[in-house]
Amino acid sequence: MEKVQQACLPQPHTLNRFGPDMRRTNCMIKTALISGANKGIGFETAKQLGELGYKIYLGSRDLEKGNAAVTELRSQGIEVELAHLDMSDAKTFHQVAAQIESDHGLLDVLINNAGATFDQGIRASEVPIDKVRESFEVNFFSHVELTQILLPLLMKSDAGRIVNVSSILGSLTLNSDPTSPLGTWRSLGYNGSKTALNAFTAILSYDLRNTKIKVNSGHPGWVKTDLGGKGALLELKDGAATNVWLATLPDDGPTGGFFHMHAKLPW
Repeated sequence: MEKVQQACLPQPHTLNRFGPDMRRTNCMIKTALISGANKGIGFETAKQLGELGYKIYLGSRDLEKGNAAVTELRSQGIEVELAHLDMSDAKTFHQVAAQIESDHGLLDVLINNAGATFDQGIRASEVPIDKVRESFEVNFFSHVELTQILLPLLMKSDAGRIVNVSSILGSLTLNSDPTSPLGTWRSLGYNGSKTALNAFTAILSYDLRNTKIKVNSGHPGWVKTDLGGKGALLELKDGAATNVWLATLPDDGPTGGFFHMHAKLPW
C-alpha cells in the first residue's frame, strides 16, 4: 500500500492578515487518532498507519506507557503525538479535540480501539450488574461520546473514516446459534457492548450517508494480545490489518458494514 497524502487549501478560519495560518502548512499529512494505542492492536495499527504516512495521535490513559509508545514509534521514523485519552473521563476527549484542532484543524481517521472485558467466563444469569455497566461504559458509551465530540473535525476531512473496533463476539447471529463457533465465549457485558457498538456503526453510517465519512466495524480476529492470550492464532500485524484497511478505504469503499479483513461478517 502506497503512502497517502491529502492536498488541501487553507480554510477561511485559518486565514489572517499575514496569509494562511501556519498550522495548515502540514495539511498534506493525513491524521489519525487511535484510542488505547499504547500497546497491542492499537499500537500496531498506529505503527502501520504511520508507515503509510499518517500523523498519529496515540491515545493512552497511562501517560508513562503512552510516552514510551510514542518514543518507540518515533525511533522508527513515524510522526506521532501523545493524546491523553482516559475513556472514563470525557474532559480528556475535549482536550484531545482541542489539541488536534490546534495542530491541524481537522481529523481524517478515528479508530475507536480502546476496550476491556470485565465478565469473561461469568454466566449471563449470574453476572454482577456493575460488571455489565463497566463493559458498556468502556466499550460503547465512551466511543459514542468521543466520536460525537470529534465529528466536527472529521467533517472537515475530504475522506473521514471512523473504525469501531468490534468483535465477532458481538454478532447476534452467532450468539443466538448454540452451535456457532463462539462456544462458551458468551459474556453478557463484553459481547453485549460489542453488539451495541455494531449498532452504533450501522445507525451512525446512515446518519452520515450524505457526507464523505465512512463508518465501519472491524473484527481483528483472535490475536496474541493481553486479551487474546498467547494461544491466539494471529500475530499483531494481522490483527491490525482490518483496522488499517477500513481506515484507508477509497471513496467507493463500503460503509455501515462489519468486517474481518475484507470479508463481511454477520451482525
